[in-house]
Amino acid sequence: MGLRLRALCAAGFALAIPAVLPAQRFESRELAGLRWFKGNTHTHTTESDGDSPPEVVAAWYKSRGYQFLVLSDHNVFTDPARLAALVDSTFLLIGGEELTTSVERRPVHVNGLALTHLVAPRNDSTLIGTIQGNVDAVRAASGVPHINHPNFRWAFGTAELLRIRNDSLLEIHSGHPLVHNEGGDGSPGMEAVWDALLTSGKRIYGIAVDDAHHFQGEFSRERSNPGRGWIAIAAPRLDAALLMRNLERGLFYASSAVTVDSIQVSATAIAIQVRQEADFKYTTSFIGDGGRVLARVGGLSPRFVLTPAQARDLTYVRARVDDSGGGKAWIQPVFVVR
Repeated sequence: MGLRLRALCAAGFALAIPAVLPAQRFESRELAGLRWFKGNTHTHTTESDGDSPPEVVAAWYKSRGYQFLVLSDHNVFTDPARLAALVDSTFLLIGGEELTTSVERRPVHVNGLALTHLVAPRNDSTLIGTIQGNVDAVRAASGVPHINHPNFRWAFGTAELLRIRNDSLLEIHSGHPLVHNEGGDGSPGMEAVWDALLTSGKRIYGIAVDDAHHFQGEFSRERSNPGRGWIAIAAPRLDAALLMRNLERGLFYASSAVTVDSIQVSATAIAIQVRQEADFKYTTSFIGDGGRVLARVGGLSPRFVLTPAQARDLTYVRARVDDSGGGKAWIQPVFVVR
């Protein structure tokens, strides 16, 4: 060390020496200073096949602490301006639609978020062409697409989804009782489909939704009731453009019951803070390529450290928090860069 450098150090000046990052590390994900906004991106009203008018549906979510909502009726656009009386600094309505069609009796449903007008669904002679056409239609309208419930009527799976382009969001959990989230009899569940896509190199994030239709009468397993699936997006404020931007960047988590207070990602670690509810116990699984469980950690503050040996074999790590009552939260994949 030279004399001048020694003098500066002796005088208390800090030296700005760049940190040496590991060769394989987690992609940067900056969440510091952002707030979590809870919302639902898929629900129905009497404008299509729901049992309650838009104002009743929106009021249900607002009264239960949701901060944003997308009304996604089948091939119907409900202008959020119609419900302006419900919108304030705590609650935001975002325009949307569920573009709904089918190919050879296989349903193809693609949600369009942040729409400003009705978008006609597109049809093609092939299943892949129809899915892609509706994704493209949403993009052409400056909206954000997410592909809905592939396991509804076992419509399509990994092979088809791998061929879709310009999409970044996929429903991995739906509260609708006829959506087979867990798969069965040789057909994979949606988490397995998600892992297959990620392992194949497709960068896609997993959404949980209600797909609610039934707000009146009995709440039961057989009915499509609200409150079963939601997301929380990290953003600086409650603004539709910011929410949609960060949704497509994977700055959110999805949940069927579990609330997460913070997610921190450094070059070599993922740290999660889970909110305690009642006397539930929590277990977090950190999951990598091929759906392989890399670690299971109990408690409210699970943490995963990426070792050099693991980093060589991994392209992503995601997490799932399970509570002792069957509730889950899905933390979006963090990608390993080289």
